[in-house]
Amino acid sequence: MASVVGELMEIKEGKSNVEVRPITEVAIVKEEEKQEQPKENKNIQTEKNEIEPKTRIAFPVKLADGKMLMSIGLRRKKVFAININIYAFGIYGDDVKLKEVVKDKFQAPKEPTKEIFDAVIDVDADMMVRLVIVFGGLSIGMVRKSFDEGIGASLKKLNGGKADKELVSKFMGSATENIKLPSGSVIEISRLPGYVLQTKVKGEVISVVQSKLLCRAYFHLYLGDDPFDKEAKEKFGSSLLSLF
Repeated sequence: MASVVGELMEIKEGKSNVEVRPITEVAIVKEEEKQEQPKENKNIQTEKNEIEPKTRIAFPVKLADGKMLMSIGLRRKKVFAININIYAFGIYGDDVKLKEVVKDKFQAPKEPTKEIFDAVIDVDADMMVRLVIVFGGLSIGMVRKSFDEGIGASLKKLNGGKADKELVSKFMGSATENIKLPSGSVIEISRLPGYVLQTKVKGEVISVVQSKLLCRAYFHLYLGDDPFDKEAKEKFGSSLLSLF
């Protein structure tokens, strides 16, 4: 499957114009069959964890530092009309700070609007996305390439059409190419106070970048106009309004 994974990660992050290199459909079908498909598509919440239903991966509802789970979702890629699960994710935030941001800028919001999501993307508040790898056999180089494309496009959109390859290259900057990411590996990407974007891979800090634009570009991938998982974005909005 190594060659399959390599080809899979060549798919561009854009949702509308997906390009795929030649790949054996049989191999993709076999990988898809390995992934559990639950009967229902509703998130399952226990006392301390919330379960992403398609992968059965558990995310704690509260972290040790106090950040609360706001939403969970799944990053997928479509190949030959078959959806491949790449990683499950949980979006965490400082619920007190996020409530203050929304309360200060919006009066009794009844639904999450674009302006509310933009405020969350722009604010200097603690947030973190925990990624749990589902598709086995990935390397940090494959993940870096995928994120570089996604963040590059997001950054360009937020920066008046201007690209910034130097800034994008700092993301996951010191990660060595030989780091393997088997199924279950955890990557945590956090926005820290002062617009610092920190990336941890399997518990090790591999990059720390101070940049408001990079922070905005990263969270725009999940909460922007064309999110990785639309249902996860909607759940985040509902969780945000529930703070009131």
